[in-house]
Amino acid sequence: MRSPVNEHLFVDPEVVRLVGVGTSLDLFSAPTRDWFRGAFAQPTDVQERGWQQVAAGHHALMAAPTGSGKTLAAFLWCLDRLMSEPVPPDGERCRVLYVSPMKALAHDVDRNLRSPLVGIGRQLEASGAPPPDIHAAIRTGDTPAEARRSMERHPPDILITTPESLFLLLTSAARRILASVRWVIVDEIHSVAATKRGSHLALSLERLCAITKVEPQRIGLSATQRPLEEVARFLGGAGREVAIIDAGRLKTMEVRVEVPVEDMSRLSSEEETGRALNSIWPAIYPRLLELIQAHRSTIVFVNSRRLAERLAARINDLAGEDLVRAHHGSIAREQRLLIEDQLKSGMLRGLVATSTLELGIDMGAVDLVLQVESPPSVAAGIQRVGRAGHSVGEVSRGVVIPKFRGDLLEAAAVVEGMLDGRIESTVVPRRPLDVLAQQVVAICAMDEWKVDELAAVVRRAYPYSELGPRAFESVLDMLSGRYPSDEFIELRPRIVWDRIAGTVRGRAGAQKLAVTNPGTIPDRGLYAVNLVEDGRRVGELDEEMVYESRVGETFVLGASTWRIAEITPSQVLVTPAPGEPGKIAFWKADSPSRPAELGLALGKMVRELRSSDSPEPARVSGRAGSRHRISAGRSHGRRRALPGRDRRLARLCPHAAGQPRACTTGAGSRGPPPGPPIGQRPRAVDRRWDRPSSPGRRIAAVARGADPRAGRGQ
Repeated sequence: MRSPVNEHLFVDPEVVRLVGVGTSLDLFSAPTRDWFRGAFAQPTDVQERGWQQVAAGHHALMAAPTGSGKTLAAFLWCLDRLMSEPVPPDGERCRVLYVSPMKALAHDVDRNLRSPLVGIGRQLEASGAPPPDIHAAIRTGDTPAEARRSMERHPPDILITTPESLFLLLTSAARRILASVRWVIVDEIHSVAATKRGSHLALSLERLCAITKVEPQRIGLSATQRPLEEVARFLGGAGREVAIIDAGRLKTMEVRVEVPVEDMSRLSSEEETGRALNSIWPAIYPRLLELIQAHRSTIVFVNSRRLAERLAARINDLAGEDLVRAHHGSIAREQRLLIEDQLKSGMLRGLVATSTLELGIDMGAVDLVLQVESPPSVAAGIQRVGRAGHSVGEVSRGVVIPKFRGDLLEAAAVVEGMLDGRIESTVVPRRPLDVLAQQVVAICAMDEWKVDELAAVVRRAYPYSELGPRAFESVLDMLSGRYPSDEFIELRPRIVWDRIAGTVRGRAGAQKLAVTNPGTIPDRGLYAVNLVEDGRRVGELDEEMVYESRVGETFVLGASTWRIAEITPSQVLVTPAPGEPGKIAFWKADSPSRPAELGLALGKMVRELRSSDSPEPARVSGRAGSRHRISAGRSHGRRRALPGRDRRLARLCPHAAGQPRACTTGAGSRGPPPGPPIGQRPRAVDRRWDRPSSPGRRIAAVARGADPRAGRGQ
């Protein structure tokens, strides 16, 4: 059963009840149609189907591969309405709310909105109609205080924010600018749905619905979400139907797993001093530099900020110039924006980034993604490789470089999942009471509520749709000072619960407490890094690194060197020290965890390798005539070879200097045709995949070397 049309979203509801429409573009006004046809050849599948649902006023979840135009699919109908309708009073101008899980994605969307706004405006001018002044603004933790005050005085038509900043807006007097919101777009919804951060956002969306004049239409976007039905329930909440637009989850991808040494079990290299090293890094650095120099723009993804800084410094040392920059959350906003613009314009050859550039960033100039060590999950791998060729019809090319043999095995499992489309399932947390307590304090700090009405608002959020009365009242008990033990007597009550009248309200100081402790992202105790000269923010450092540092020392942050001038209880004051050596900044507890599904896939792969019946490890020949063993099992137990034709196989893709490359390929007799290799190397064994492979297809998993002409059963 289809949900009814939300007539409040349209000037004339009959506009959406068209019969026999040629294409979905006919739903838009003439200026919008003319701009789109002049800018693009035709709508993509997600746009064609998504616009029909959005124009009909339905809540919608759009699932499509990266680079397929999802953002425009969500925004274009909203922009068309903003440009076509009369301009409302100044206090009611905020009609579109865009929620991004990452600051970098918020800034990227702000930049990308300029093109359609300017283009549609020019079409209006050409037709003789004055275009309205449509303004978009960003409200995040990086937004200056003056810009926030200006936003309250003159609300934007489109507000771009994060879940935490939305919570702060709803818990302040600035919430009045949200009363006119008609569309809510939640981008990369999969990244929050499976966490308590998503539960927090779900409650914030219900708080938003409680203060808006009409219920906003919800639009969710993601390239990596499964199952879609669960994510749709999270987006819509209890009692709301959500239309699912499934335009596929994978784009054409070309992924390699490369091993830059002949044998990962026998690592040998020498420093300039002649000291022997047992490390793979002397082989990784030159290979990264070679790949970066062979392409227009490259993103090197890593799993920690410390490794990002280390790789950026080493690559620049090898290149003899500032070839790449580091990009992560501990670099100041101004520097991140500058770096992103340089990469998008093609001025910067490469970036070494963490997950800050993983989600939805439109990087049209990037033609290769490198991943040092295994991606943390299948979904993350798809998102990261999707940053390359991030345009409709483009092929996304990526290379995964493992650091050790266990990492190679995990990389094989992840890439196999990427090519098969085995995205990790999204499991929405149910009834997280700590998040509920934080939101209840914030809600009661702003208004007095009837307990029954407050419970109804909470239960409309999908994570709390099954919240029972006892659990809800227990939260109110705790917040009002009714503790189960005298051990908690020093904790101050935060709300007043009038059980006779059935109302709750916030105590003095409740609002301050809520806005100073927003969201579910923990406080990491980082020290701000600021310039001595003007106080400009450079980034932030882990407190343990600050503890180990002294005034006068130099360190590297953002691929730039800084000298410590002063250390205060909350910040580190620095001066630039260009060209000087310095220690690499580090952060504790920085590595991502492994999803349970990836752990199961990895265990399955290991069991398959151990269950092989061949008594001897498989041997295959490399380019230089050396022979390499491919085996699995314990080092002290029986070693077993890789299976033959119908299981996994391993191949070597040679490049320069006889260095081997373990490539992804299929083990069945049939499969997609070979595609052009990365870096214009015609003998590489690559495969293009534009759909999930069959269950019998496997990936080249564990390799120390093999000739690409070697037989399948070796």
